Amino acid sequence: MTATTVVTFLFMLILNEWIFTRSEFVRGINWIYLPAGARLLCTLLFGGAGAIGILIASWLTCVFYFFPDDFIRSAVGSVISAGAPYLTYLFARRYLGLRGSLSNLTTGPLLICVFAFAIANSGMHHLWFLMEGRPANWSGALVMLIGDLNGSLLVLYAIKLALYCKAARKPA
Repeated sequence: MTATTVVTFLFMLILNEWIFTRSEFVRGINWIYLPAGARLLCTLLFGGAGAIGILIASWLTCVFYFFPDDFIRSAVGSVISAGAPYLTYLFARRYLGLRGSLSNLTTGPLLICVFAFAIANSGMHHLWFLMEGRPANWSGALVMLIGDLNGSLLVLYAIKLALYCKAARKPA
């Protein structure tokens, strides 16, 4: 599950870089960010193992791609990248009654998870930036929120549509 998460996240990052290259607002913040969908999907599916996979994949991409000269930013960013979807997963388990099979994850609760994750992720990242002493960048926080929403919605609803189409093709 952890290895599947690492591969899924890295695939979504490559796909995002290929398709949405021009949607980058600043380094690491995109208007559409497909890896956000991978973070949420894998954590909802695999729980702690998914969060560990996100931690590993995020650390690899931060250290070797996004911020190779800033180990602290890479480490903290990776923890936040894994922590935000895991907190969303815990929220969904407790308050939305999410089952391990995700069988009860209908459209409404899925939207709640997407919004909760996007708010947690952008909020935690920008809180870290403020704690680090950077000036408040509200436009960056808003773009990260929008990018996480867009990426999560694209990934999760594409998978939901694929599963729906697959189920519709099965003979009764």
